[in-house]
Amino acid sequence: MKTSALTMNFSVDKENKRINVEREFAAPLQKVWAAWTESRLIDQWWAPKPWKAETKFLNFVPGGHWLYAMKGPEGDTQWCRADYTSVIPYKKFEGKDAFCDENGNVNNDLPAVTWNVEFFDKKDTTLVKIAISFNKVSDVDKYLEMGFREGFLAALENLDALLQ
Repeated sequence: MKTSALTMNFSVDKENKRINVEREFAAPLQKVWAAWTESRLIDQWWAPKPWKAETKFLNFVPGGHWLYAMKGPEGDTQWCRADYTSVIPYKKFEGKDAFCDENGNVNNDLPAVTWNVEFFDKKDTTLVKIAISFNKVSDVDKYLEMGFREGFLAALENLDALLQ
């Protein structure tokens, strides 16, 4: 199946302080789930090139967290932390995501968000629906100003390549 025929929607819903992404992948559910939940795989696609993601710690269970760095080609590093609040294997996971330091201490000067990621088995493909919720409209704007749309869409293209 050609990637161009697969679902790809990115929308900003400022009224509800949310970014919604729907993305379909030409791969079975188990493979897509693994790519989102195993550090050895997520590190291969999460950062938009030429950046790289490097996991320092990942415990993908409710109450667990993922601590990782986004490393740029010029040596710059941005640390992030995702705290998982709910995990239903092969169905969905939820968590709070924030910028932090290398020890996982949250940087309250940058927006923290809540991710709700759902997986739908469509036999030959897998649809992933992502709702990213913000506390304030200005936080949505800040994320978009920081290049989230372009960076995340590029990362999802990396995931396409990894799943092939």
